[in-house]
Amino acid sequence: MDRPFVDRPMTDVGVADLAASHAAEAWGLESALLIRRGMNALYACGDVVLRVGHATAPAHLAHDLVGVMRSHGVPTVLPISGRAGEFDGVSVTAWERVPGSDSDVDWSAIGAAVRLVHDVVVDEIPVGYPVPSPTAFPWWNFDALLGEVADMLDDPARRGLESMIERHDGWQQAVGIDRVICHGDVHPGNVLISTSGPLLIDWDLLCTANRAWDHAMLTIYSERWGGDPSAYPAFADGYGMDLSHDALTAAVADLRNVAATLMRVRAGRFDKAAGDEAERRLRYWRGDPDAPIWNAQ
Repeated sequence: MDRPFVDRPMTDVGVADLAASHAAEAWGLESALLIRRGMNALYACGDVVLRVGHATAPAHLAHDLVGVMRSHGVPTVLPISGRAGEFDGVSVTAWERVPGSDSDVDWSAIGAAVRLVHDVVVDEIPVGYPVPSPTAFPWWNFDALLGEVADMLDDPARRGLESMIERHDGWQQAVGIDRVICHGDVHPGNVLISTSGPLLIDWDLLCTANRAWDHAMLTIYSERWGGDPSAYPAFADGYGMDLSHDALTAAVADLRNVAATLMRVRAGRFDKAAGDEAERRLRYWRGDPDAPIWNAQ
């Protein structure tokens, strides 16, 4: 399997609503109320959360994977046993609804959790759960993305983006050296703050890559995304290794910004809010010294 567990968004609102409703009824849950939509649509059913999305493997494998991670001590959300399946052509899985907390993220604890993930061996991953190289992620196919949005980029922005891609030519080979099991998408949106501490969630982009893959975003969290500058040092301390000066980590971080920009540009063709955010990001690639911090959404 050269695709991650989920690699396309749940855009059909009607199908998602119907699947959540049918799953709730089949499993004897309270009525499904929408929480938010993204790559997956999330619904609250009392003390249960349903995740509805386009999975590339059987839905129950999401529960099986989290069982492996929890057995290694990785703090993550508890799956609701037996509540995973396909409804109306999409995958639905049920999870414990975790009471939230207003506490700040304990990035040291998340660093320690990611280290536990990296210590899992590939043979422990449930058979059938995809663990591709991240080079297969479609949003890292820069040639294809640039081609899709060619008419939406001015020359200075294009030159800035292409220059960064060229600077890190060869990243595909480097990211495959000394591979470990990676969460694949470590960022603040995939950390849930519970009353008992932070939980690492959303395993849809599990992959095998150099450990730099899971460090990269946080090394630039404050620079481009306005995050807490102490986040990565705390993460590195908890992980037991600081990769802030590692060349591959820097390459992945830079190219992640390229991917994030191009995806917003593409979405902006049909979504004004995405288009506005794309313009904010493109100012950076044009070399604007007053380019604003980017928004996560």
